[in-house]
Formats: sequence, C-alpha cells, structure tokens
Amino acid sequence: MSTSAAREASVIDGVQKGLFIGGRWVDSSNAGTFPVVDPSTGTALCEVADATPQDAMRALDAAVDAQAGWAATSPRERGEVLRTAFRLMNERVDDLALLMTLEMGKSLDGSKSEVAYASEFFRWFAEEAVRIEGNYSVASNGQGRTMVMRQPVGPCVLITPWNFPMAMGTRKIGPAIAAGCTMVLKPAGLTPLSMNALAGILDEAGLPSGVLNVFTTSSSGSTVGPLLEDPRARKLSFTGSTEVGRKLMEQASENLLRVSLELGGNAPFIVFEDADMDAAVEGAMTAKMRNIGESCVAANRFYVHESVAEEFSARLADEMGALNVGRGTEPGIDVGPLVDASQRDKVAELVDDAVSKGAKSLVGGSKIEGPGYFFEPTVLVGVPDSARLLNEEIFGPVAPILTFATEEEAVEKANGTEFGLVAYMYTSDIKRGLRVMEALDTGMVGLNRGIVSNPAAPFGGVKHSGFGREGGREGIHEYLYVKHVAIET
Repeated sequence: MSTSAAREASVIDGVQKGLFIGGRWVDSSNAGTFPVVDPSTGTALCEVADATPQDAMRALDAAVDAQAGWAATSPRERGEVLRTAFRLMNERVDDLALLMTLEMGKSLDGSKSEVAYASEFFRWFAEEAVRIEGNYSVASNGQGRTMVMRQPVGPCVLITPWNFPMAMGTRKIGPAIAAGCTMVLKPAGLTPLSMNALAGILDEAGLPSGVLNVFTTSSSGSTVGPLLEDPRARKLSFTGSTEVGRKLMEQASENLLRVSLELGGNAPFIVFEDADMDAAVEGAMTAKMRNIGESCVAANRFYVHESVAEEFSARLADEMGALNVGRGTEPGIDVGPLVDASQRDKVAELVDDAVSKGAKSLVGGSKIEGPGYFFEPTVLVGVPDSARLLNEEIFGPVAPILTFATEEEAVEKANGTEFGLVAYMYTSDIKRGLRVMEALDTGMVGLNRGIVSNPAAPFGGVKHSGFGREGGREGIHEYLYVKHVAIET
C-alpha cells in the first residue's frame, strides 16, 4: 500500500461509523449498513450504520431528555464548548479535509477552505451565545412594565446536504448550541463521514450527552417523517432542494414547527459594459467554480452586456480550460468529480439540451470517461432562452452566457426565475450598483464580489429559495422564541 493510500485508510478508519445517540456511538437497531462511495473512483470507502425509524425516535428521545438541562446551562458555558470545537477543527484541518475530499470529491484545497469556513460558525456563535438580548420598558400608558426575553425553541430536527457536508452542519449546530437547543441531525447519505467526525469533535469539546444526536440513513423519508410528526420536536432546519423543502414544510405544518429552509438557487451573474474585466472574470470563476459548481450560490446564468460579451466569454473559456481535473487528493487538482453518476448525468443532460437548441461550447461540454464521475469545465455561448439550464440548477462546472443591451433588460432577465437566493453583478458605476442591488429579487447580492458567504452575515433567500437566515446576528434568532412578560407595578 502506498503512503497516500495508507493515510487515506487511516483517516477513514479513524471516524466512527455508527449512530451518535445520547452521547454514545451505537449500531442501528437492525444492524444494517450502507456504503459511502468515493466519487473519484466509484468504489466504496466504508460502510456506515443505516438508521431505522426506531433509531431516529431514540435520537429524539435523547434530545428531549437533554433539553431542559441544556437550556439551563449558562451562555458562557455553551460558548466555551463552541470555542473548543473551533480550536479542535483547526488543529485537525488536514485530516478533516482529506476525509471530506474522499467522500465528496472536491480538491484538498477546497476542503481545507470549507473546514476553515465551517469552524468560523462555531467561533461566531460562541460569541453570540452571550449576546442574546431582551428588553425592559415602561408600558405606554404608564401602568405596569413590559419585559421581553428570548428563550430556546426546544428540540430541533436538522437536515444537511452533501455538497458542504461540514459547513452546512456547523451553520445549524452552532446557533442551536448557542441558543440552548438540543438537536437530532441527519446528514446526507452521500457524505455522512464529515458529520460523524464533527460529532466526535463536539463530544470531545464537552458537549453534554443528548444535546447533539446524529443518525445516518439510506432512507430519509421513513426516518425523518416520524420526527416531524412527533409534537416534542419544535423546529425544522433544512438545506437542500426546493422540491424536498416543500414536502418537509408540509409535514412540519401538522405540528406547526418553526421552519427554516435554505433551498435551491438560480444565481444570475451580471457583467455591465463598464465592469473591470479582470475582476469580473476572476469573480466569475469564484462564483461558478467554488465547490465544482455544486453549490446553491453558484452562478447559474451569466448575463453580459453585448459590447463586452465576446471578450468576457473568451477570457472565461481560457480560465475554465486551464483548470486541472482529477481526483481531489492529488496535488495541483482544481476540479474534482461530481458527487455521483446521477448528478453527472443531469449536468450532461442539461448541456446536451442547450447545445441541441443552438448553444455552442467554447470549451468542455462532455463527460470524462473512466472511473469516477467527472465532467469537463464548460463555457456555453449563444444559449437560447428555451434551454433548460436557465431554469434549473446546473450544480456542475458549466457556465452558460447570454447577452443584454440595457440595465432594465439585465434586471428583468435576472429576476425571471422562481428562485431568489443570490445574484452577482460587476460595474464601476456605484449609482448603478445601488439601483440594481435594490431591484434584484434575491436574499443576497455580491456587488463586484464573487463570494457572499460569511459566518458574520445572514445567509438565505426569498421566493422559492426558502426563508429564514443562517449566520450573522439573525442566525441565532431562528432558534429562539420571544416571550413577553407583563408586570404589575
């Protein structure tokens, strides 16, 4: 066995494969397992426990039992757990990044960036834990006093996606811990190892038994459904597709759960004629290729002013064509595989649809044959309005470029979607920037910037991209309810 293969095996072996319930690692009730696959080879890395509905309910039981004690814990103590976990994550960044690359596919540099980003949510909410606010005031008529406080909503059901298997966990776990809530968390079946590693770190950091419970499963519907039907659960936080989000919201409505949904995106990237072209191309690469394009905030539609479209397209194609594609564990790799065969096939189907309707590929455009689920970085021009990839999330390394003539046309095209997560634009005119920023129907905007994610800022969308916010001062409020106390004086 080579040195690199031995290290990979060591990292995989070092992660628990069971269910984390009540502070203990246990097998599923029927001893079932399912494989975790390396998307760069298509072969199994290991097997993890396959939770049953009964296991999910055991996790909720543990969260309910721990809720009162955890809510009574001091804010400083909750913050110190998060601070310790932040430190441990950064001490183990190399192992955590390798683990993530093996199960998800992104390059090691991309995985290291995610670990750093993920850990920052723990540091941010460690500080927010001691800043939960309330107020005290004289009643408007002078008769009595009013006190307003915020208290934890109670046991939470958290569901995280495969594309950012660690950051999407810390973005939910951090504020829940800070607010005093207990949790039952189901990670994506494609990437469960990163969350199991994170659960181990929080356990080591001193998080009391039952506060965080994690179950892995190959059957999300049968395990999550009973949790949402149980009146003891008080909140649902989900990151994933709009289609699944709608179904979960319907289930959660039966018990009127507090709901946060971070759903699909269809991000426009607008380049005006006065844009700094160097900055625009650099920002486009960041907005498109972060996480191999498998991101809800990835630029999905490029609208470029007709006077600069040819230059922008050629330069973007040069940059995309220069990217190195391969297994993410190898040195110098920029673009790893897509997460599985179905995701790669969907990307290929969208590109083929656009080309069949008249689009032209300046670079890429095809699957890469061989083991693993690779797709060429691709730039398409002449994309017709009827192309499916203008209305569906691509979730891959494909940049479709269209043109516009006026500011009004650019805004109209950018807003012409059911989604409203994020938009990007490049212009040297600050007045235009402010006008367009206010006119865009999105929860976030990147102005002359290709990345918007920031633990200290609220993340979330409008329209069919969901509601609720993660990160920022707003993030902890999703896990707190407001209580008014009327005081006779």
